[in-house]
Amino acid sequence: MGGPTASREAGDMPSETMPASPQPSDSPQSSASQPSGGPLSATLDAVTPPAPSARRAGYGALWRGVDWELGFLLLTMPIAIIGLSVLMSLFWTGVGTIVIFVGFFIVVAAFYTARGLGVLELTRLEWARRPAIPRPVWERPGTPRTFWRAVFGPFANGHYWLYLLHGMLINPILSIVSWTVTVVWLSVSLGGLTAWIWAPFIPQGDRGFVLSHTVVDAVFRTHSTFDPTAGDRILYLIAGVLFAATLPFVTHGLTLLHEAVARGMLGAWPSEALQREVADLSSSRGAAVAAEDQALRRLERDLHDGPQQRLIRLQMDIAAAERKLTDDPAAAATLLAEARQQAGDTLEELRALSRGFAPPLLQDRGLVAAADSLAARSPIPLAVESSLQPGERFSPEIERNAYYVLAELSTNLAKHSGAHSARLFLERTVDAAGGHWLNVWLTDNGHGGATLVEGHGLRGLEERVHGLRGELVVDSPTGGPTRIGARIPLA
Repeated sequence: MGGPTASREAGDMPSETMPASPQPSDSPQSSASQPSGGPLSATLDAVTPPAPSARRAGYGALWRGVDWELGFLLLTMPIAIIGLSVLMSLFWTGVGTIVIFVGFFIVVAAFYTARGLGVLELTRLEWARRPAIPRPVWERPGTPRTFWRAVFGPFANGHYWLYLLHGMLINPILSIVSWTVTVVWLSVSLGGLTAWIWAPFIPQGDRGFVLSHTVVDAVFRTHSTFDPTAGDRILYLIAGVLFAATLPFVTHGLTLLHEAVARGMLGAWPSEALQREVADLSSSRGAAVAAEDQALRRLERDLHDGPQQRLIRLQMDIAAAERKLTDDPAAAATLLAEARQQAGDTLEELRALSRGFAPPLLQDRGLVAAADSLAARSPIPLAVESSLQPGERFSPEIERNAYYVLAELSTNLAKHSGAHSARLFLERTVDAAGGHWLNVWLTDNGHGGATLVEGHGLRGLEERVHGLRGELVVDSPTGGPTRIGARIPLA
């Protein structure tokens, strides 16, 4: 684990898709909750990730988002009007001068400006605590980026035209409407609730029209004679309370309207998601093939360097014992004893090699029992924590590959970590999209420094997990501790 045998490039794993890596805990409760399975160092980090708190919904939840939604809505029209002015100037200037070729580049500038304004709209929606909208695919993966491709590409990409239409027509109209409604609703709310402060300073004069009298007479069909000043203040207060009480619904509804428009015009198309899915499947298949090839080559190397050499030595010892059996029985007995020891060592080495595949315990009792067996054989104290249900089973492919990851991490722990103790955690989680995942984490208190290097163990693990469409996270700063986690989809 924490050794120089594996190396990592920055940005290998997206942080938002992986669960937060376990963090150190120095509280007394942390040590009290440690599982049995070997003494743990004081510097050993807990593996169990904190359970996410459920987000409460309802009227209170709407109020908690009002400030973010107001910030989004109040800035909408100024940004939209500025964007409209810039895009109109660029686009129509470019169209008017396209006959002298200069306009062609001005239109391209309008495309890229519209793209920037669209990205700003998507970012602002995320700031308003709306779910992230998938971004379009602006360039196909693997396509070389050249000057002429950057110039001519926007004309053939439908997303640029949609972004331009959004910035020049749809967003200005929608923003004016939503900004006006927001300002009116907020003004009536604040004005009505504070009328008792500012109303006395408004000159009354000879009032030919009294709003409170008009409203009461129209509603109750009567002729009002109450004090018009007091009546107006009570009416303002009622209006302020009603508008303030409905303000969260208005801001939330308008924000959802902007989100719907942005998702339809600024988001990725379903066909692009399908293309990415096909590309990911092809990449995963290639990674799985590469991982299997690397595992077979390593097995071949281990068999050649280990059991094969021992069997050759065993054959030579037996041959020597046969020659000495008549002339020197004592020496022959000694050679046979050494041969028996060689046979036992070879058997143990073959068993050790087979543990990286699918031991009978894994097939009979499942992943948790196999993990406990690995921990029991580990030369470094390894505690196992699991949130899986007793007897919970997965598909044979998932269990076999998860066990392979555990076995490889356990081997690296013993060979490279320099740790005194370690902890392993198994859990099943459900993401926001309803997908089920099997998470495997291993942390130790060794000297750290584990990285992803081509041709070494952790790189092979990454390719194997990627072949399952999962992710591998390596967090191993120099000096430790080391945390390595695999996230494997279950469907």
